[in-house]
Amino acid sequence: MDKILEAVVMSSYPNNVKQGLVRRVIEAAKQPMDSEQCWSMLELSTKLYLTGDTKYKREIGKEVLEVYGHYHPEEFEEFFNVRFLLSLLQEGYGPLGKRSHYVLDYIQLGLQFILESPSANSIFSLLRIEVLRKVCERPSPKQCAKISKLLTQHPQCIPTGKHQVLFCQQLIRCIGQFQCVSEGEEDIMEFLEQVNKVSGLLQRIWRTQTSAILPSLKELFTIISSTEEQEAPSNALASVVQFVPLELMDGVIRNLTNDDSITDVQMMTAIGRMIDWVSWPLGKNIDKWIIALLKGLAAVKKFSILIEVTLSKIEKVFSKLLYPIVREGALSVLQYMLLSFQHSHEAFHLLLPHIPRLVASLKKEDSNSATSSLEQLAELIHCMFFRFSGFPDLYEPVLEAVKALPIPNEDRIKHLLGQNAWTSQKNELACFYPRLVSKSETGKIGLINLGNTCYMNSIIQSLFMASDFRHSVLNLTEGNSQPLMTKLQWLFAFLEHSQRPAISPESFLSASWPPWFTPGAQQDCSEYLKYLLDRLHEEEKTGKRIYQKLKESSLMSQAVEHHYLNKTLIEKMFGGKMMTKIRCLKCLNVSSREEAFTDLSLAFPPPDRHVRGSTSVLPVEEIGPQFIEPLENPSQLTGSPWIQRKAPMAGDPAASLMPVETLGFQEPGEAANPLSGDAVGVDAAKDPLSALGEQACAPKDSRSVPDLINYFLSPERLTAENKYHCEKCASLQDAEKVAELTEGPHYLILTLLRFSFDPRTMKRKKILDNVSIPVVLKLPVLVAPEETEEVCRHGKDRAAPGSGFMSVMYDLCSVVVHSGISSESGHYYCYSRECTDTVPQGQPRDGAPKPASDKQLDFEIQWYLFNDTRVSFSSFESVSNVTSFFPKDTAYVLFYRQRPGRQSCLLHEALAEAGRLHGEPSLHKDLMEAISKDNILYLQEQEKEARNRAAYISALPKSPLWWRDFDRDKDDDSSSGGCSPAAGGGGSGSFHGLVF
Repeated sequence: MDKILEAVVMSSYPNNVKQGLVRRVIEAAKQPMDSEQCWSMLELSTKLYLTGDTKYKREIGKEVLEVYGHYHPEEFEEFFNVRFLLSLLQEGYGPLGKRSHYVLDYIQLGLQFILESPSANSIFSLLRIEVLRKVCERPSPKQCAKISKLLTQHPQCIPTGKHQVLFCQQLIRCIGQFQCVSEGEEDIMEFLEQVNKVSGLLQRIWRTQTSAILPSLKELFTIISSTEEQEAPSNALASVVQFVPLELMDGVIRNLTNDDSITDVQMMTAIGRMIDWVSWPLGKNIDKWIIALLKGLAAVKKFSILIEVTLSKIEKVFSKLLYPIVREGALSVLQYMLLSFQHSHEAFHLLLPHIPRLVASLKKEDSNSATSSLEQLAELIHCMFFRFSGFPDLYEPVLEAVKALPIPNEDRIKHLLGQNAWTSQKNELACFYPRLVSKSETGKIGLINLGNTCYMNSIIQSLFMASDFRHSVLNLTEGNSQPLMTKLQWLFAFLEHSQRPAISPESFLSASWPPWFTPGAQQDCSEYLKYLLDRLHEEEKTGKRIYQKLKESSLMSQAVEHHYLNKTLIEKMFGGKMMTKIRCLKCLNVSSREEAFTDLSLAFPPPDRHVRGSTSVLPVEEIGPQFIEPLENPSQLTGSPWIQRKAPMAGDPAASLMPVETLGFQEPGEAANPLSGDAVGVDAAKDPLSALGEQACAPKDSRSVPDLINYFLSPERLTAENKYHCEKCASLQDAEKVAELTEGPHYLILTLLRFSFDPRTMKRKKILDNVSIPVVLKLPVLVAPEETEEVCRHGKDRAAPGSGFMSVMYDLCSVVVHSGISSESGHYYCYSRECTDTVPQGQPRDGAPKPASDKQLDFEIQWYLFNDTRVSFSSFESVSNVTSFFPKDTAYVLFYRQRPGRQSCLLHEALAEAGRLHGEPSLHKDLMEAISKDNILYLQEQEKEARNRAAYISALPKSPLWWRDFDRDKDDDSSSGGCSPAAGGGGSGSFHGLVF
């Protein structure tokens, strides 16, 4: 029968005729047959399957083998023996030079018929050894895929024990040598399928034998870190990584980056090749492993590796965004590479020529993937604009390309920059090696205490967090003839853009030091703040006088004249005006004098003076004078909540008073403020602060900031030795003095006068009373009658018709806290947040400043705690309760920011317009270069420190090699903060180009 079959197959008959004859032979084979005939048929079918020169012949061979395996199992088992298989695997089949490529397929076919036979175990043992030998010979991708298919279908043939680990390692070696020799799409797809089969086998083995994972990864790293290979290993290795469980990532990366046996060149080679894997289309989680290794290198301060790799690979990663199949992973890696490379603009600037073309391509693609990537790319670009301002000529084409895409807000930008910076990565050795300090997770930068200079640090951080002031300072041009302001600009710029966890303000301290301060001694932060603001104001005024003289000599243009004759920056930001009136109680003559101020010093009322706690509407006697000119229409006072301080004497005008108000401090059960439903738009029942009311409310007998302001504004009797010399009476007379605010500052600074001189001890003592601080404050400001009518018509600010007062809203920005019992000792720190008029994203900008919602202002804006070098996240709850928990820690200096309104509309509009025109402040070239150089210097310092860490951990037990004892290696993610003296702690190429 074998002769008949061979004759039919070799004949020249058409295939359909042959098929009919073959079918008859196969049907006859199902009948009982002697052993010799079976053996002959099995030899013929084996020959046809292994050496047939056409697919038809191989198919006939396969059919015959399957029939004999099924109907003649004993003969098949006898034929399919260990010796025969060994010969096939070691010597091959067919003539020399033309050995069959189907041996593995043949074995896989035959195994299904001997699984239950007595010889099965011997065959499996043979195959376990032979497949290991095969992979050690580095077979082609096609042959590797056949081995994988065989072992996947028959896992009994997978090597076991130590041989299994060796098999995995050698299989990875094979993958590292895979190359696709053709550029045709079909061939590439076949290549990808082959790779997937091989890596899938590794996954199967790792699932059942996890102990093989780490040795496999060791081999993988050895391959990609090798500097001896002339040809780079295949990107197909990326297919291996996708199957490594993510829960192993932290430990693998930690041990890898702390292995001193790995040289920098090896690590640089490895991470560079891993980044090339972003072009591998079948990989999952590859981006996560790349980013994890980059973060791990940052944690151990291997900055030179990161810099070199980023600059050499970032353009290649960027080019992969053109391909949807690898776009998601490439974008993740690109985001981290850019957001972490913050010491210099070099990496971002490499991409500038390519961005407009990529944006245009993604817009043209018009897919969900392209749209999402465009939005993420735009966010990334705006982060870089923020971080590396000062290159308008380079950025203009890019800005034009992304102008229609959403712009992230400043908080989002700072969050992204803060969490991704190299210096933000924690290091598990920090607890043993304190100088390896990470930048705060807040993204903010601390200030080094130079020896009892916390008073200055807290003030500087409060001024820095006053965003309008900070932006104005950073926008100052070179050659502004203001040396102190220039130093402040440099300090602010470093606080904004430095990679250090904390910077030294030594240069600014020496320039702003009040001459009467004692070096090394604790000082009054309020005194320092007054001196600093006065110096900055006078310095700018001096510059204006110089330009006034230049104008008189006709050497200055009108534009420059207009610029320099405006108010000083200090006046714009912190300047307010106050009217002091004194009325003679005999002749009732009133004299008045208007004065400018930059802060209000609030004294505490005497202990015997009754205060109604944190009520919304305070007693009139704590509000202001009662001798304002009478209203033309007294009926306007009907229903007014204002109460007269006392019954007016004969001839006294009627009182017209307005209280200081606060939101969020109303006592439970107390009547609601009758003013709260007016034009300001704060509904007491719906106020987002109402939920905070009870919590923030102080005890019944405690003070509040409105209490102190009302006491400051209340009338003062001038009698006895303090009588007033009345010019009209020409003699000393009893009089009444009162202060009225006539212009509210943009930033209101309040100093609580906690320090008083004790004549008994001849020392300044501290008032430790707890003062409740409102997050929103309404301040009464006196306005002219005509202004009052305008306010009432437009409803912009709360004002009682004809009253002469309007209520100006302020949001709490910063609180400087003094810890201690004396001004000559203790410690200062501050709580701060940034209050802005930012229009919520997606809202149209019509040119008018729009205040953020109450909810945004009061709850969504993040609070920070600045304590010298340490910066951490905080909350208004912490601000409110600090004295309750720590009685010696009391609020001392408060910063409030005025909400947009009638009084401040021009300034707010100017600030908003400046923000729209210029975006984030563009620093001048010298300053940007200084920051970049210092950032590079810091990275070098940190890397040098990290390289010397062995001296700090030499006493520790020797850690195991990174690929051993993995399960016993626990992650220690602790990190210590900084310590300081007195501190409080391309193209659209072929598909082939994509893969390679």
